[in-house]
Amino acid sequence: MGRVRIDGVWRVTAGVAAFGTLLAGLSACGGASGGGGTRSGGAPGSAAKASQSPPADSTRIPGIGDRLYRHIPADSRQVVVATGAGRNSAETTVMLYTRRGTRWHAAGSWPAHNGRRGWTTDHHEGDKRSPVGVFTLSDAGGVLPDPGAKLPYDHNAAGYATPRYWAASHRHDFDYVIAIDYNRVKGTAPLDGTRPLGQEKGGGIWLHLDHGSGTSACVSVSEEAMRYLLRTLDPARHPVIVMGDRADLGG
Repeated sequence: MGRVRIDGVWRVTAGVAAFGTLLAGLSACGGASGGGGTRSGGAPGSAAKASQSPPADSTRIPGIGDRLYRHIPADSRQVVVATGAGRNSAETTVMLYTRRGTRWHAAGSWPAHNGRRGWTTDHHEGDKRSPVGVFTLSDAGGVLPDPGAKLPYDHNAAGYATPRYWAASHRHDFDYVIAIDYNRVKGTAPLDGTRPLGQEKGGGIWLHLDHGSGTSACVSVSEEAMRYLLRTLDPARHPVIVMGDRADLGG
């Protein structure tokens, strides 16, 4: 048994080491404030499925301008695109593109949320905005057992469990997570709180389950979408996420 301080409250836990590293993730992704809404369902035929008809194949990913497109690694064959509705909006659409030869193929589309205050090109701890940019996707984990992920998967029910004082709508946020490689060490579990750019630049930014409203900096999608991404994103195909509001992505 041990004691860990979360948001100024001492808690007794048997997984103190896991909760110590969880703090970085929780500070960015979760919290009971700004909540509301309900968990997006994963039932077949629900809104968790593709939200729109994917566009035709293209030699360029639609909506991404030259500034960000040139940061997509040449060997990447899988790109998750999170397109925010506006700079100050928490509404996002997530799409998955796969590359075949020289052409990109749209493989799925889902409604999503981002930081409750929108987006920023200069993310800092606590600003409640998601960082704009191109980031690799290399590690996954969650409360629930591995659903067949191709990425390395850290199953840790205690480590990823949300604090009991969070709103019930957030209870399943971290059932599945994929670490977004912003200010973190790739090749480590998402719970690893190491921040190479410094604490003030934030961190613990993940793809995780949606609770029906904006996050503190993460991108959230339905359980069905997370299962699909976990089973599809393949380290051998060098997956990345391109994320930001529509104007920044196209600039």
